[in-house]
Amino acid sequence: DWNGSKRGHVYKFLRSQGFVSSYDIAHECSDNEVDADKWISHRNHRGNICGVDFIWLRNPNKSRKPLKISWAEAAFGIIKFQLQKASLAENDAFAFLRADNSVDHITYSAFCDALRQVNLTGLSYGLSFQDTKDLWVQADFDGNGVLDYEEFKRIWNSTWSDHMDEDCSSDDSNEGNEEETVGFTVKNAALFPREVEKGIWPENYSLSDHARLTAVFSPVRLRCPRRSP
Repeated sequence: DWNGSKRGHVYKFLRSQGFVSSYDIAHECSDNEVDADKWISHRNHRGNICGVDFIWLRNPNKSRKPLKISWAEAAFGIIKFQLQKASLAENDAFAFLRADNSVDHITYSAFCDALRQVNLTGLSYGLSFQDTKDLWVQADFDGNGVLDYEEFKRIWNSTWSDHMDEDCSSDDSNEGNEEETVGFTVKNAALFPREVEKGIWPENYSLSDHARLTAVFSPVRLRCPRRSP
């Protein structure tokens, strides 16, 4: 269930991994605040309307980060989300993770304790000991055993907004050492009932609390940098 608005951390994470929203591509909607409420797809039980449904496309030409890096980015995003839920801004979050006001860095034990306090460890579905250790290794960029404020900011100000849209071109490119692959372009995408495309939920629509989203794709040849064996 990938429900979540364009302002949400799930959407931002998937965009950072090279996924695009098919509907937004077809209708030339961007990720900026102006387009965040341009269309809707759901009316919840409280009567709130929002756009939360996506048909995601990720072509094989998108840069693929190592799985461990992608997983760490997702986990750090959840940590940030939990801290923000507790109304902690950047400076307050650093102080919370640091725990000991007499030092200017975060220790591993303080890091583990903070994760426990926001319910990310110590539960059957939470992070394991090895998960926590792997996150620490990713966060401790200089490997000195503690996290200073600059390393903390690398986590807090994650580069999720740096969308990876530049890796390959369509068939007319012949530059460099490339190989050919097949991907898809978005021909069309539509929401039903059509009023939701204008941000309006029709009162006479009772089939579901979600609008129906469809997308049509066409195959396209792409050229990508040749991968090393």
